Amino acid sequence: MTKQALIAGGGIGGLAAALAVARAGWIVRLYERAPVFSEVGAGIQLGPNVVKVLHGWGLADALAAVAAFPDRLEVRSAVTGETLGALRLGDVIAQRYGAPYATVHRADLHGLLLAAVREAGVGLKLNHTLSRFTQNPEAVTVQSGDDPPLEGEVLVGADGLWSPVRQWLLGDGPPRATGHVAYRALVPQADLPEALRSTQVTAWLGPKLHVVQYPVCGGKSLNVVGIVEGRDGDDLDNWDQGTDGAGLHAALAGSCTPLQDLVRAIPAWRLWTLCDRPPMQGTYQHALGRVALLGDAAHPMRPYLAQGAGMAIEDAAELGRVLTQALDPALSVPTMLQRYALNRWQRNARVQARAIRNGEIFHADGVLRWGRDVSMKLLGERLLDVPWLYAGA
Repeated sequence: MTKQALIAGGGIGGLAAALAVARAGWIVRLYERAPVFSEVGAGIQLGPNVVKVLHGWGLADALAAVAAFPDRLEVRSAVTGETLGALRLGDVIAQRYGAPYATVHRADLHGLLLAAVREAGVGLKLNHTLSRFTQNPEAVTVQSGDDPPLEGEVLVGADGLWSPVRQWLLGDGPPRATGHVAYRALVPQADLPEALRSTQVTAWLGPKLHVVQYPVCGGKSLNVVGIVEGRDGDDLDNWDQGTDGAGLHAALAGSCTPLQDLVRAIPAWRLWTLCDRPPMQGTYQHALGRVALLGDAAHPMRPYLAQGAGMAIEDAAELGRVLTQALDPALSVPTMLQRYALNRWQRNARVQARAIRNGEIFHADGVLRWGRDVSMKLLGERLLDVPWLYAGA
């Protein structure tokens, strides 16, 4: 008997979950509170662990049509401009881990997942906000506005950082402000002086800040993100604002000329307040009963390991894998979801913790900064490669 999964959230995590669960043979209905499908933000880095999942879903050609595939990740000092270390990407990383390293515009990744979900026959409900759910040993029931209640075997909360499903399930309060803000910009490479165009990933590390740049849209555009710590981040209602980047310019006073030239060449930015939660503590933060949490609803993380979207996609793949066992009469749905939680929470906690630690290293000053620079010059690729992560779950 075919079972039905209900998914809250139509972002990258929600669409990935819908695709994975539909591929597992379930009927899927997805609820998105916005009136249209869209994706906020600019670029995403996809490690080989994530690209491998997308390829496994038959999306290799769709990804290749919109992504860039840099051949190098370079770390430079924001102060002096010198190269501290580099990691070979391209064919090297693809041979090492079975898939390439990709960089992609968020909207392009969202669009190819949406096309795949539609092709898979997922029921998509726009402008539908879930108001509550109830669950019992046999089913979970959701309510959306004045619509009749809808019953399914599973509810997946993929509704982001401020997840209502998480609060109904766990009641553990809002995420925490990190005190860090991100200045994000996307600019056509043709609009930049030739010296500022790039086909690689570059991370510029400075005291209490860093800047990352990489190509997206098949290399036609450059994504630039500057993250600065020291802001209170208390205006969480306006977490995404337009800005001229004056705060970033001020923070970069005294940085090297190439970095300042890049930032000055960009006329407009979006300013984001960064929030997260502490690393996961147990399976209960991923699933309870017939309700599972996925992506930022379960484990929002700082962007210093470039794996937020990646962990959501990995979650979706594991959720689909365990739900393929639905025809086994010896396994209940709560048991399957516990397997999902057991197989995911420790990896996600490790990524969350490593992202926090990376932020401390990226933004170091004084003796720690000196030690970081010396270590990176000596060890280079050995420090920048992350085998436990890139090899996949």
